[in-house]
Formats: sequence, structure tokens, C-alpha cells
Amino acid sequence: MLYLIDAQLPPVLAEAMRHAGYDAAHVAEFGMANATDGAIWSEAIARSAVLVTKDRDFSLLRAAKRQGPAVLWVRVGNIDNRTLIHQFLGAMPQIAEAVAQGEAVIEFVGS
Repeated sequence: MLYLIDAQLPPVLAEAMRHAGYDAAHVAEFGMANATDGAIWSEAIARSAVLVTKDRDFSLLRAAKRQGPAVLWVRVGNIDNRTLIHQFLGAMPQIAEAVAQGEAVIEFVGS
């Protein structure tokens, strides 16, 4: 399962996820760093990806449409990348389980 990391999150998160054994890519890797929400949504659908984002709009869109990609809504404040990666990777087993169970919107709030 591909985790497509949205532009508000650092590209290094995708790198760390790959290092930990998860299939992940940042939108910038597809030339989409400045893409519209609609284009990113479509890309996630086309790639059967989980959309990892800080943008609440995607979780609302997923709930309203009742179809589309799973959305992993990252709800952390402004924290440094190292802390974000540490917390995120620590939660990945639970996140992956929620994805496997077909959860439409998964919230990650950090610790």
C-alpha cells in the first residue's frame, strides 16, 4: 500500500517511511508540490494510495464522498521533523492496521 505524503508534510517523512519498510512517496516526487487538492486527490485514487495530509479538507471530502482514498489526517502542531518522524513511525503499526481494516479517515494526533 502506497502512502502518498501531501505537500504540507516534509519529504523526509516519505524517506523515513521507506527506510522503515513502508511504500511511501511525497507529492513532490511526482512533480505535484504545488498541485491543487483535486489533482492530489485524483493521484491518490489512481495509485490506490493512502493520502497522508495535514489538510482537514481531505478528511471532510472523504467523509462526504464516502469513496476515494483512505485519508490519514496528521493532526500535530508545529513540531520538528525528527519528532514528527519518531512519533509517526511509532504509530505506523496501528495506522497500517486501520488501513487494512478499511478505515476511511484515520487521525494521527501524535503524543
